[in-house]
Amino acid sequence: MRDFFLVVATFAASLVEMVEALTIVLAVGITKGWKTAFSATATALLTLGVIIIGFGPLISKLPLPVLRLIVGGLLLIFGLQWLRKAVLRASGLKALHNEDQIFADEVAALGDVATGKNIDGKGFTVAFKGVLLEGLEVAFIVVTFGATQHRVGLAALGALAAAVLVVIVGLFVHRPLSRVPENSLKMGVGVLLTSFGTFWAGEGVGAHWPGGDIALLGILAWVLLMTGLSVLWLRSKTVVRA
Repeated sequence: MRDFFLVVATFAASLVEMVEALTIVLAVGITKGWKTAFSATATALLTLGVIIIGFGPLISKLPLPVLRLIVGGLLLIFGLQWLRKAVLRASGLKALHNEDQIFADEVAALGDVATGKNIDGKGFTVAFKGVLLEGLEVAFIVVTFGATQHRVGLAALGALAAAVLVVIVGLFVHRPLSRVPENSLKMGVGVLLTSFGTFWAGEGVGAHWPGGDIALLGILAWVLLMTGLSVLWLRSKTVVRA
């Protein structure tokens, strides 16, 4: 069961981050050339690969209870941040993430279209930073999830599947994936990260969950229920104020 949730969580989290990275890469490719965009992307992915390979084994050497306590706490921080933003957007208190607008803003910020065949320095920097920063969250999830379960390879597989999907779709559509229900994905990832964080942090301090791994389903259901109730409550407050 843990392996299944591990793959689902890394896939969903990676998909969200890679959709955002794709928007930046497309903007650079259209304005500064695809050579620049692909070179920057390849360099950023190579850097992320080094981070995962370098830190994965180091983290795995920590005592398992300590590792689960640290990772559980970090996942709670990440998960609750994602949930907070997703709940605010779902309740109408925060604007939804608009990939089309972000794409337009990136194109405008990059300036004139490059006409040469050489790699454009500004475009390379923008694409590299975009892919690297979005990818660092993916690398964190892959390394921490994988190390905690001693399944770094399995976690990486979930992230790789998301990357392949985004790349294939991006190659065919050549435009931001604005139809992807990003806020729903972020809410789902937030629920998963918060649930895993609670479960592992509890194990890290010596808690024995009723039913073992089955308790993870109960935690997941509770976090999902509280998230839904929070959205409904905030929506009611918004209607009353309006």
